[in-house]
Amino acid sequence: MRLRRRTLIASSFLAGALALSGCAADAPASTESDPASEVSLTFAFWGNDDRATRYNELITAFNEKHPNITIKTTFTDFPNYWEKRATEVAGGGLPDVFQFSDSYLRQYAEPGHLLDLAEMSEHIDFSSFEDSLLGTGRLNDVQYSLPTGYSMWANFVNDDLLAEHGVAAPEGDTSFEDFDQWMADFTDISGGEVYGGTDYTQRIQTFELVLRANGKNLYTEDGQLGFTEDELRDYWESGAGLRDGVTAPQQRLEELSPISGFGARLTATEMSWSNFLGSYLADSGAESMSIVAPPTAVPGSKDLYRQGGLQMAISETSEHPEEAALFLDFVVNSPEAGEIFGTTLGFPASSTKLAGTTLEGVDKQVADYIESVSDRVGEAPPVPVVGYGSLEQTFWDLGKSIGLGAITVDQAVTDFFIEAEVILG
Repeated sequence: MRLRRRTLIASSFLAGALALSGCAADAPASTESDPASEVSLTFAFWGNDDRATRYNELITAFNEKHPNITIKTTFTDFPNYWEKRATEVAGGGLPDVFQFSDSYLRQYAEPGHLLDLAEMSEHIDFSSFEDSLLGTGRLNDVQYSLPTGYSMWANFVNDDLLAEHGVAAPEGDTSFEDFDQWMADFTDISGGEVYGGTDYTQRIQTFELVLRANGKNLYTEDGQLGFTEDELRDYWESGAGLRDGVTAPQQRLEELSPISGFGARLTATEMSWSNFLGSYLADSGAESMSIVAPPTAVPGSKDLYRQGGLQMAISETSEHPEEAALFLDFVVNSPEAGEIFGTTLGFPASSTKLAGTTLEGVDKQVADYIESVSDRVGEAPPVPVVGYGSLEQTFWDLGKSIGLGAITVDQAVTDFFIEAEVILG
C-alpha cells in the first residue's frame, strides 16, 4: 500500500505526544503469523457508514501483510452495540476483536470477559503509548484494552448554516447562560427553520463538565456516584428554557435517528467528542465546520480532560488470540491506521499511529482544537464504575423522555437514582 508523505504540526504539544514516557521498555510487536493457517476473525464496532468505509480500507491494508486472516465485520449505533454485546456475553460469544469503551472496563474485565493483552505482548507494541493513556484500558494492573486515540469534549458549529443566516459563531469558554442566549438568538433569526442547537442537558458528559468545574466528578474512587439528587435536578431543570422552542424538538430528533440533529442540518451546533468532526461532515454534507470550546460553569476551571474512551479489546474466549492481537495492534499502532482514520477515532494515542497521520484539513483542525484547550485540561476522572455505560445510556434516555414531555424532571431524577442503586449495589 503506498502511503503519502506525512506532515506533523510543529508544536510543543505534538512533540510531547511523540516523546512518550517509557517508550524503550518494551520490544516492538511481532508481525509474524503462520501464512499457512487460514483464520477467520469476527470484528464489531459502533459508528456510521464513514467509519465502516475506513475500516474496510484498513482491513485491505492488513490483508496485504496477513492474507491468511479473514476479518468479518459488523457495526451498529452505540446503544444497540452494547445491547448486542450484553446478549453475546450471556451466550459466551463475544467477537474476537471489538471496539471497546472505558465506560465498560470494570463491567467486562472483572467477570473475566476480556483477554489480558500482556499475554499477547509478542504481537502487540505497548511502548508507543504514554502510560497515562495505557491507564485508560488498565484495571488492577492488567491491560485489558488499548485506546485508538483520545478526545476532548467540544462544541461543533456548522459554518455553512451560520453563513446562510448571517450569524457569527458562538464564543468558546463562555458561560452556559451566554451560549443559551446565542442558541435562542439563532433560532429566532432562522425563523425556526434551523435551531441553535440540541438540549445539551441530555448528555451526561456536559453534566460532568459542570461537576468538574466545581471540583467534583461523576463517580468516586470507591465506585459510587459523585453527585446528589439536588445537583442532578438543578442540572436538568436548567434546560427548561432550551426545551421551550430554543433547541430542536425531541420528537423531530427521534424521527431523524440514528443521524443526529446536527448531522441532519436541523441544528447549527452540537456538543460531542472532538473526534466526531469527520463523521459530522460526512453526515451533513457541510463544506465547513468549526470546533469551539464548550461552555464552562466556572471560568478558569480545569473541567476538560483527555478521554481515551474508544478502545480495542479481545475476547477471552477467542479461539485465535494471536491473530486477534495482530489485528488489534494494526488498528491501534500502524501508520496505515493513522493515514486512513486520521483523528476520526480520536487524536492518535500511539506514536506510531501518529507518525502515519497527515495532520491537515479535518485532522489538523481537531489537533488545533485539542491544543487550544490545553490550559483547561485537568486530571482524568476515576476509572468508571461498574455499569457506567448503562448509567450513561439511562441518563440519555431519561433526558430524551423529559424532552418528549413523557416524564417530569423530579420523576427522572428519582428513576435515575433508583437505577443507579440497582447497578451500583
